[in-house]
Amino acid sequence: MFSIFKKKKIIPHIRLSGVIGNAGKFRQGLDFSGQEEIIKKAFSIKKSPAVAITVNSPGGSPVQSHLIYNFIREQAKENKKKVIVFAEDVAASGGYLIACAGDEIYANQSSIIGSIGVIFSSFGFKDLIKKIGVERRVYTAGKNKSTLDPFMDEKPEDIERLKKIQLEIHQDFIEVVEESRKNKLDKNSGVELFSGEFWSGKKAKELGLIDEIGNINQVLKDKYGKDIIIKKFEKPKSWISKKLSSSEENVEKIASILEERSIWQRYGF
Repeated sequence: MFSIFKKKKIIPHIRLSGVIGNAGKFRQGLDFSGQEEIIKKAFSIKKSPAVAITVNSPGGSPVQSHLIYNFIREQAKENKKKVIVFAEDVAASGGYLIACAGDEIYANQSSIIGSIGVIFSSFGFKDLIKKIGVERRVYTAGKNKSTLDPFMDEKPEDIERLKKIQLEIHQDFIEVVEESRKNKLDKNSGVELFSGEFWSGKKAKELGLIDEIGNINQVLKDKYGKDIIIKKFEKPKSWISKKLSSSEENVEKIASILEERSIWQRYGF
């Protein structure tokens, strides 16, 4: 019995789900420090031919997205493993950047894929505080320290500086996609792939942003046999994320949920 079990292929499976960035007490977000050990353990299974990664994320921090992407590629190279990525509801923006760590990318026909762009959003409250009689006082060392302060008038030079940074980050994103997808991208489709637009999984396949339509169980069994063992590697939830102990924590949790929800809703979720 033991010898039969040993002959079965084990495919480690990592789930990367949530908004990308430093996760607070109540968030189920993604950051590199929170996923590093799990990724390393999954790639350490010596006899596995591949590592499967499920991505379900609307994006977030470009830095954390790059860190996770780079670490997956480093581990794949070091351990000589194939990486197969499966997009669920959403693999958009930084979520799609992480998905590009896959040698192959699969999605559901209704998954949301793409959004290869950079966004910054804020509010302006200058007229509001004037109306309610609040005087804003800001003291800085460095003339640009109060750039894009929401309680002050926008300055053209601040916007220009922000746009320059966004273009640099956007170009980094484009280079990752082009390197990952190489000749798979359909650049003659008449569709601007790097405009920040997003598509259904079905359309994303036509554009070369993913390889095929398929789910994890079906694809892995087709590739490695019906008797494979899919071994899950997941970060355990902390006790505090499961239980609240004060009204203050309730307020903080609600604020976190609303912020995260607003990011998901860009893609209809």
